[in-house]
Amino acid sequence: MPHQENPVRQQLRSAGLRVTGPRVAVLEWLAQHPHTTADEVAVGVRGVLGSVSTQAVYDVLAACAGAELVRRIEPAGHPARFETRTGDNHHHLVCRACGRTEDVDCVHGSAPCLEPSATAGFVIDEAEVVFWGLCPDCSTHHHEEVPA
Repeated sequence: MPHQENPVRQQLRSAGLRVTGPRVAVLEWLAQHPHTTADEVAVGVRGVLGSVSTQAVYDVLAACAGAELVRRIEPAGHPARFETRTGDNHHHLVCRACGRTEDVDCVHGSAPCLEPSATAGFVIDEAEVVFWGLCPDCSTHHHEEVPA
């Protein structure tokens, strides 16, 4: 039976990036923990590789985002978050209180799924939507704290 190469290693090679231990570890960890911050990724990867600097993780995330292997999400007022789900024009729900982030599929399934009323001459190819609210945990705590 032929040896199957690790799919993450194939992704890196296809994107023209050198295959390194930190890159493989970051992409594999992030695939299992979407919407995490760079610092959270660094802690997770240290659990796999042992010693790896936070700067090395930031460098890996930047290289992988540049190669479109990772998507960087920047909800206003919250640290940037990263995910390996790319290229499908999905959107996000973000909790105003804790920053929890969840995927929301594009309603129409094509980019852009929202058409602006005026484009100012722009050629639109993508819509990025963030829905803001309170996640179930924060919503429950918020209602408990409101005086009767």
